Amino acid sequence: MTRAPQILAPLLALGLLCAPVPSIAQQQGAPATQSSAPALLVADSVQVENDQLLIASGNVEALQGDLRLTASRIIYDRSTDSLSIEGPIRVIDAAGNILIAEAATLDSGLQNGLLRGARMVMDQQLQLAAVQARRAEGRYTALSKVAVTSCQVCGKNQTPLWQIRARRVVHDQQERQLYFDDAQLRVLDVPIFWLPRMRLPDPSLKRARGFLIPSFRSTSLLGFGLRLPYFIPLGDHRDLTLTPYLSPKTRTLEFRYRQAFRAGRLSVQGALSSDQLRPDEMRGYLFAEGAFALRGGVDLDFDLKAVTDESYLSDYDITRADRLDSRLGLTRVRRDDLLQAQLIHYESLRISEDNDTQPTITANLRYTKRHFSANLPGEFRASTEGHWHYRYSSTPFDSADSDTDVDGRDVGRINAELSWRNRWTLPGGLRAGISTHLWLDRYATRQDNTVDADVARATTGAAIELRYPFVRQGPGGARSLLEPVVQYGWVSGSRPGNPNDESTRVEFDEANLLSLSRFPAADRREHGATLAAGLRWMHQAPAGWSAALTLGRIWRDDPDDAFSRSSGLAGTESDWLIAGRFAHQTGLNLVARGLLDSENRFSKAEARVGWDNQRVDLSASYLLLVTDTDEDRDQAQSEWSFDGNYRFDRHWTGSTEWRYDLADRRLDRVGLGLQYRNECVQVDFGVSREYASSTNLAPSTDFDLTVALKGFGTSGSDKEYRRTCTK
Repeated sequence: MTRAPQILAPLLALGLLCAPVPSIAQQQGAPATQSSAPALLVADSVQVENDQLLIASGNVEALQGDLRLTASRIIYDRSTDSLSIEGPIRVIDAAGNILIAEAATLDSGLQNGLLRGARMVMDQQLQLAAVQARRAEGRYTALSKVAVTSCQVCGKNQTPLWQIRARRVVHDQQERQLYFDDAQLRVLDVPIFWLPRMRLPDPSLKRARGFLIPSFRSTSLLGFGLRLPYFIPLGDHRDLTLTPYLSPKTRTLEFRYRQAFRAGRLSVQGALSSDQLRPDEMRGYLFAEGAFALRGGVDLDFDLKAVTDESYLSDYDITRADRLDSRLGLTRVRRDDLLQAQLIHYESLRISEDNDTQPTITANLRYTKRHFSANLPGEFRASTEGHWHYRYSSTPFDSADSDTDVDGRDVGRINAELSWRNRWTLPGGLRAGISTHLWLDRYATRQDNTVDADVARATTGAAIELRYPFVRQGPGGARSLLEPVVQYGWVSGSRPGNPNDESTRVEFDEANLLSLSRFPAADRREHGATLAAGLRWMHQAPAGWSAALTLGRIWRDDPDDAFSRSSGLAGTESDWLIAGRFAHQTGLNLVARGLLDSENRFSKAEARVGWDNQRVDLSASYLLLVTDTDEDRDQAQSEWSFDGNYRFDRHWTGSTEWRYDLADRRLDRVGLGLQYRNECVQVDFGVSREYASSTNLAPSTDFDLTVALKGFGTSGSDKEYRRTCTK
């Protein structure tokens, strides 16, 4: 092997080692440094003839920076300033692009010339095989009689799953685009369709203008239709996607706009439809969400939703939500204070609810400050909360067709709290805590003839808490905790005459077992003396699994009629709170919670179980709610739901979902899906059946089919799904 440093200078001067395919950095305008990098030419033999020809032969390898060129022979002719390269020729650039040819005749800078038997592999994804390739202006590579695919091709006679045959393909390295002439898409070498001209992005371009993956959808409501997204980049930080959706029963244009800012983001999506379901109406929806970091550590976020009618979102399978909430919020979080402001608009899509008599516009303001004194123990906390909600109705009484107490009731309140709290560790490991509270409340009620317009009160409260944690260290690092806890609480006064307009649904769980009030809002407080007791157990095993269990109950002097039957808090003794969780290192997770009454029946229960590993991703949930007229529930609700994915092998994945109403003994929704995925194609097929509900007035059956060809622009290539060639 001979090293020939003496010929590097003329080769560099002639630009021999310039990249045939520029690196991504150069394509994006980064300064080129390749020519200034140290260069090296290695060959078995190097000779100069007549001071005109420089011949390097035998395992020729030229390296400069991240560029590598290999060939069997290179001849440089000084008189014509040209290169003759004998193959097999292989050029690899910094981006991983590969150019292979049998032979080449190029100028000294490799900017122009002809390559025979050329093949390009771009970003280890897209393969372009051609009879010959011609380089022009150092920017364009024109390939003749081309076959293009991103599928793994193992042998000379093997047919790829799909390929694009073209008379000519031109690769523009600067724009990173592929231009096809007489393009023909073939599946298993069977022609599917033909296009005289076609443009596609090369794999290095991630934000290319053009069509995205189409999908086919067939529903019993809208018929068979096609969705064809078109992506429009608007600079580096903005883009717009327009998606026509056409079927015999609808003409729909969907859109999505996204923009990234220096201190935030914005996304707007929606659709406009003219269909046969409501032929005299223009239907549609608009969703907008964003988040921004303002000055002073303030975060602004919003999530706005609007729709033309109650069934549009269900008809077009956009979301299953039966209530839309539009939110605008400001938040500032510091070490010792919290500020939150929020404005919410609710819109119900349930046919059983009237938006005029529902609280539609809601405003919330909250500020909390805590203080630690150098002279006094414990933590001092001050908080202020304001709330207001408005109904469109102006009727100050209950009409016959309303489920609410008063049709037009509007409510506002201001609540302030001053508190002090502290904890100690007593001899023997007993933990003790104490807290004192002062609440100042004022309520204003308008358009309600049944209650006082203005109510104010001052309330005091105190709580004493005792915990006795037992911790055990087992062999191998196992840890267990057993902790009994008891709290005695007292709140002065009695309930004022303001209406219950917010705390109509009460949850009793581990989070509020030791609270002085378990109502979700400050329009209601618990009064009198209460005793709460609980037992918490936790275990962490060295093998990786963990488990936890919580038991709890509450006793009070006098029953509180504001608690409903299903809350578990009615009467002087609450239901037993039972909550547990289990997690295993194999991916199994279980969470369950329930309220067990004095007759050993569950008044409320929920459970969720999941199993996740490399092959399966399964989850199931169960919900039980008993009848409760205080919560407008005339019949019990009991429901099972299940969804999951199962990976049969490397390329095939199945999915299913179903929701079953145990109370009505009927299916609410069922769906099946199947996906095939390899390095060059992804096919998704799904079928679902949606039964009538509060938002879906008519049952519907949907079929979805999406076929994606991998390897172009944003479609990418699933390299981890690449098949293996076998002999």
